[in-house]
This record gives sequence, C-alpha cells and structure tokens, in this order.
Amino acid sequence: MEDDKKLLLLDVYAGKETPYYYVGEGNMTAYIFLENESVSTDNLTLKRLVLQGTNRSYDSLVSEYKFKNMAFTKLRSVCKRNTGKDFEDNDYESWGIIDEEGNLTNAGALLADESPIRHSRVFCTRWNGLDKASGLIDAIDDAEYSGGLVNLLQDSMSFVSRNTKKAWRKTGNGRIEMPDYPDTAVLEGIVNALIHRDYLELGSEVHIDMFDDRMEIYSPGGMLDGRKVQDLDLRNVSSRRRNPIIADIFNRLKYMDRRGSGFKKILDSYEFQEHYTEEMKPEFRSSNSEFWLIFKNLNCEAKDVEFVLTTEKADTKRKHLIQNGQDMDKMIIDFCREPKSVMEIMDNFKFKSRTSFKRNYLQKMLAEGTLKMTIPDKPSSRNQKYYS
Repeated sequence: MEDDKKLLLLDVYAGKETPYYYVGEGNMTAYIFLENESVSTDNLTLKRLVLQGTNRSYDSLVSEYKFKNMAFTKLRSVCKRNTGKDFEDNDYESWGIIDEEGNLTNAGALLADESPIRHSRVFCTRWNGLDKASGLIDAIDDAEYSGGLVNLLQDSMSFVSRNTKKAWRKTGNGRIEMPDYPDTAVLEGIVNALIHRDYLELGSEVHIDMFDDRMEIYSPGGMLDGRKVQDLDLRNVSSRRRNPIIADIFNRLKYMDRRGSGFKKILDSYEFQEHYTEEMKPEFRSSNSEFWLIFKNLNCEAKDVEFVLTTEKADTKRKHLIQNGQDMDKMIIDFCREPKSVMEIMDNFKFKSRTSFKRNYLQKMLAEGTLKMTIPDKPSSRNQKYYS
C-alpha cells in the first residue's frame, strides 16, 4: 500500500471456454497474453477464440455455398487411385464434407473441384537467383493455382518438379540418386501448408518461392497453441490440427498420417540423402500468424555429377554433365564464344525439342544479355547465330 492506495493482484488462469472478457467502464473487451503483456484482441483473434471455446474448427462450420452446386470428381478419382476403393455417396457425410442435414461444410467447399473459397489459392514462383530481385529477369517461372485442395497439391508438386533437377553420382556398381529436394519432404511441406494454414486469414495465401539455393514455403497461421516452432524439439512436437476434418481426409487419401509425424519425416528424408550435411538441414520458423518452411537445395554446390532435368516437356530425359559447379547456361555461354546457330547448340548439348530449348534457355539468355544475336534486326533470319 502506497499513499493510501491499494494494489490488487489478480491471477487469471487459462480456461477452455474462450473468450473471456474484462467488463468495465461500459466496455467488454477480450484480452490475450502476447509477448509478455496483455493486449486486446482484434476481430480475427476473437473469431479464433470463439471457435476454440465452442470446440469447433473452421473446416467443420457450415459454408455459405450449396452442396448441389459443387463437383468432387478429383476427390473421387484420387480416392480410387490411392486407396483402391470407390468414394461412395454416404462418404460425403462420414468424411465431413457435408453435415447431418446435408449442408456443405467449409472443408467441403475447400475440396470441391472449383473451390469458391478464393483465398485458398497457391502462388508459385521460380526466382532468378538467390533473392526476388536478381537481375533483368526476376522470375523464370510463375503460376497461380486455384481450385480444390487436392488440385492445389498436385499442381504445386508439378510446379516444383518442373523447376528442379535430379542428379546421379556414379558408383562402382551403379549410381546414387541425388534430387535437389527430397520428394517426401516437398510433399509433406506442401501438405502441411494446405491443411494447417489459417483459413480465417483473408487476403493471404500459401506461397512457394524457389531460388537457386533453396525453396521457401509460406502459409498463413502460426502454431495452433501459440508456441514458436523454432523453439521446439522438431522430433517431439505433439500434433494439434487447426483443420481436423481436412487433415483426416488427407489421411484417408494417403497423403499424410494421423500421427503428426510430418516434421520428423521431412528431417529424415533429408538426412537419408547421400550428400546431406548438417548445413542442409531444413529450417522451420513461425510467428503468431505465419509459418515458414525452408528447404536447402542439396545440389546447389554439387560438382562432377550427372543431372537429369525433371521438366514435363518432350526432353525430360535429356541428360547433361555438370562439371566444376557449372550449369547448362554457363556451358552454352562457353560454347558460343564463337557464333553458333540454334541447330549447332542443340546438337552439341543433345537437345531434342527446338521449342523447349528456345523457351527454357535461348529466350531467357537473350533477355539476360548472356547471349546476343549476330543479326539483331532480323531475329527470325535463317542465318541467325548467337554468341556470348
């Protein structure tokens, strides 16, 4: 007590029926404890607290859309392919796509072929270099995907596949596969981003950003319990699911399991690689509202290995030798110290598709200025050659 004033200490214990309000001076305000202080909640946080307090999740809520207007052909076909079982009409309710009264849930709206929930989109970009502004050409490839979550997963995996390489190192009795990124890690990373993101967060989508040395997967929404993932033992993180219905459906489709072992599978898939070092360990970071997963490119510093481009074009099986850390662009530059025609370049490096070569290499190198035309005023001249 000081100057005849009394100090009142009030301990507020955590409860399950959130939110809890402070009522005073004509106001009713909900508070949360954030970074060592109590702060009043915003509308989005209040919605999360209401769902938590009523033991509900966003994906279980009835959506504003009609089930009769939705199609689920992709979900049905993947169910058949991955499980060997037909998706029956009564599965819509048992899987949580509709409720007992036949109303479409948010989970159902997110899984529909043409999902009407626009902020479920995925933005993918293959940046030119080590950051988002490396030169004349910022992005080598980019795509915006919309639709159901299964479509988003498949489209995102395809984007990563066409922007990565797979290396092989010869051994005495065969060869060892050396991918830029382990397939298991990429699948787990994208699945986690789609099923654990905070769909209450409007105006923010999943982003997959690929650079020369790494891939970054960003999703809205931090850890459900508010902890920072970078402070945790990643091999012993208890599973808490923001969207349990979607997680259960992905488990039924065999895209994940119920044990919450995603972090461990990502780490194991990296450590299994023949050329793994501790510096290549995936990074996990989170804040209260965001989550990042960073994969290191295992072949970024690779030398004296054989590469196969994993593009989905006609020349997918074309191989080229990477020597002393040089990539194909550098090899073309060296070859074109003296002017060469398109056919001379293609023949030397065993390109099969003229269209693919021009799109994936020639046009990019001309724009960067690493190759120049001998007849710049007539780009389509039959006598056109290119030099570095």
